[in-house]
This record gives sequence, C-alpha cells and structure tokens, in this order.
Amino acid sequence: MPDLLIVGAGGFARETAQLVRALPGRRLAGFLEDGTSRRGTLVDGVPVLGPPEDATRSDADVVVCTGSPRDYASRARIVARLALPASRYATLVHPTAWTAESCALGPGTVVLAGTVLTASVTVGAHVAVMPHTTLTHDDVIEDFATIASGVRLGGSVRVGAGAYVGAGALVREGVTVGAGALVGMGAVVLEDVPPGEVWAGNPARRLRSPGGSG
Repeated sequence: MPDLLIVGAGGFARETAQLVRALPGRRLAGFLEDGTSRRGTLVDGVPVLGPPEDATRSDADVVVCTGSPRDYASRARIVARLALPASRYATLVHPTAWTAESCALGPGTVVLAGTVLTASVTVGAHVAVMPHTTLTHDDVIEDFATIASGVRLGGSVRVGAGAYVGAGALVREGVTVGAGALVGMGAVVLEDVPPGEVWAGNPARRLRSPGGSG
C-alpha cells in the first residue's frame, strides 16, 4: 500500500493522522502545508515535510485535510491547485466508524471515529465527516462538504457542495442545505437552507445571505 501524505497540519489533519495510525498497513509519510514556520518540525510526532506541491512530485496517496468555519472552502482551492487525478486521493474510514455496504464514499473523503452511515448514503469527494456523526438513509453529501462532530442528518437530506454543517446540528429529513451554506453549531434545521447563506438557532433562521448582508 502506498505511503500517505496529509495536506494541512491543523486540527482536522492531526485527527486524520491518528486515524491513519489505526489502519493496518498504512504508513503516514508526513504533513504538507504552506508556510515555513513548522517545516522540519514534528506535529504530534508526524514530520512537516514541505509545501502541498510536494504531493505532485510523489507517488504517495494524498488527503487534503484543511478547513474551518472561518474558511471552509480551502479544501476545494487546494485540490484545484494541485490538479492531481482522483486516483491519487485516498478514502479513509476510522475502524470504529460503521458504514453500510450500500453506502458510497468518494476519493479524498475522511470519516472519523464513531460515525454511522446507515443505508444508501452517498458521500462525494473530499468530504470531511467528523467524529460521532449520524448520516441516515439516502442522505447525499456533495463534494467538499464538511459535516462537523455530532451532527445528525435525517433521511434523504442533501448537503450541497462545499457546505459546512456545524457541530451538533440536527437536520430534518428531506431538507437541503445549499452549496456553500453554513449551518451553525447546535442548529435545528427544519427547512431548506439556500446556497451560500448562514443559518443558526433553534429552529434555524437566516443570519446572513451571500456576500455577508443580513
């Protein structure tokens, strides 16, 4: 099995590194990140090797593990910048996660510990699924979305490309969270969230529309 390179060295990347250590036969070569302040140092015992572009000069598998509520589009930007074929990207699932045989996971996607995918869940490419989330029957998570820790999605929910669903959020069955939208932590989402909007609260309501206006 090829070595693995993780792009990023922040919280999500460090969590993914611990996932890799739990996978038999997987060797983590190191982190790649922009900037030089940590280059040549160890982060949680893993070396920071060089810039993300080093992945293009390697035969190792790659996962891009960046993004936060402040910049949740970073994974998409880095993947576009590297322009690697999909075959270079690993799909990583923690051994304690449970994924039904009827589910599908795209390249570059990471599923962290304690997550459950119940039946016919479709997860796209470069998706971050954080610990202890529940994705139920027929959910669709599009490319570059982030599902933060403790999220619960009802059946037939669709999370659009690049959207971010914050920690502990609950999303009612059949609801769509639009592309690039942000759902705040602990939100209870009972209706569709339009693309690019920021929603929060119980029940969730719009805080900001695209461009940051109210």
